[in-house]
Amino acid sequence: MKEGWVEDELVMISALQHYSYCPRQCALIHVEQVFDENLYTMRGKRAHDPESALEEGVRVERGLSLFSERLGLAGKADVVELASDGTSYPVEYKSGPRRGSRHDDVQLCAQALCLKEMMGQDVPRGAIYHYTSRRRREVVFDGALRFLTQETVLAVRRMLLAGSVPPPVAGARCPKCSLLDACMPFALAGALGAEEAEARLYDLRR
Repeated sequence: MKEGWVEDELVMISALQHYSYCPRQCALIHVEQVFDENLYTMRGKRAHDPESALEEGVRVERGLSLFSERLGLAGKADVVELASDGTSYPVEYKSGPRRGSRHDDVQLCAQALCLKEMMGQDVPRGAIYHYTSRRRREVVFDGALRFLTQETVLAVRRMLLAGSVPPPVAGARCPKCSLLDACMPFALAGALGAEEAEARLYDLRR
């Protein structure tokens, strides 16, 4: 990694998806080291097993290690397809049916930013593969998504360096979270109104 980056400053690519979904979830996993294993995380681990193959004329790398010295990012890609002209096409595997998700898009875009730096070529698009529907959803890495991704990297790094855990916000996404029991959002949610608490939770400037 870039000289000057210390371990505490590095951001894991997976943390961006966690933060985008819920900053408190991200802090519980990456600050408090709380993590509940479930079917979905086990599937993700299998997707990260390193492997290289040639499929229909396309080189396919599984479990490829990624890094960005510029952003201080590190992680792994589920799949990277490499075309004959050297263009990289990252594919992230997710459970559930095909659907749009800002959280998944940010994670995938971070992979693209790493690949661009590593390969020296722009990575214009990638895809999310959904296990349940067995379909891909293509993601275009436009300027807005790249900006959001880089802002999220900065927000996660600030949180990690501060060692802070945001207060819980009892919301509709909470029952779907694997950390529901550890977080206890409905028992610990404070007196802030729901809208104000949500705004503070996702303020990237904090």
